[in-house]
Amino acid sequence: MELKHKECFCPAFINRFGLQGSAAQARETWEFVNLYSRSRGLNRFKAVAQTLRLLNRRPELVEQRGGEFDTTALEEWISKESKLGEPALQAYLNAHPERDLGPQLLERSLKWSRDVAEAVEKIVHDLPPMREAVDVLRSLKGRADCIVVSQAITRDLEREWAEHAIDSTVQGMAGQEMGTKSDHLRMATGGKYAPGRVLMVGDAPGDHEAAAANNALFFPIVPGRERTSWRILREEGLDRFFNGSFAGAYQEKLIEDFYVHLPDIHP
Repeated sequence: MELKHKECFCPAFINRFGLQGSAAQARETWEFVNLYSRSRGLNRFKAVAQTLRLLNRRPELVEQRGGEFDTTALEEWISKESKLGEPALQAYLNAHPERDLGPQLLERSLKWSRDVAEAVEKIVHDLPPMREAVDVLRSLKGRADCIVVSQAITRDLEREWAEHAIDSTVQGMAGQEMGTKSDHLRMATGGKYAPGRVLMVGDAPGDHEAAAANNALFFPIVPGRERTSWRILREEGLDRFFNGSFAGAYQEKLIEDFYVHLPDIHP
């Protein structure tokens, strides 16, 4: 996530939304929303809207730009669409060209997302997965059904996992085109597993929310302490999941520690 957001998402955001004159503030705000706060892991279009709203609260940036960003059309689309990806946004623009008058944030957002895809393909490679995470995935073979739940574009997930030969450790990959993370879990697990037999592993509050919405257990990967988190999952978390002692005090302590490391209010 660090490489993608700092070298792909954020530079494209600064370029497409005309923030070159306020690049430092834009970068600080983008990274807060997407890496260092409780909105970490947000869908990319929701992240654009949230970052623009926060930038509107920075007087020096509003003065430099000569006004605030009007996010009305973008937020209207977000509120109505369940599959927040490029195909859905393109279809909406084709059907409702009048909704993007003025600042054209919808069209800018679509072009920005395509810029990001190009940058990710060029930049994000030779980036091996954490050994501890791979150890967990391989230890689950034959013991559990595993899927990838993500708000990344599916083709990027497939390329990255195949590059490092770990795609065989999962039975499927669900990207943003298939809906929200909660949708992914519901489609994959709804009515198929007994209570307490589904575990979501994630590094964002949105992962926790998706797990809760589907009555699944949640193991948090703490940002900045990822390797340690994966080791704890491998050495004790999985045993607790399989023997039925994960829920309750053990899970609650993990989640409490997770949120301590993620602020909610922008500095």
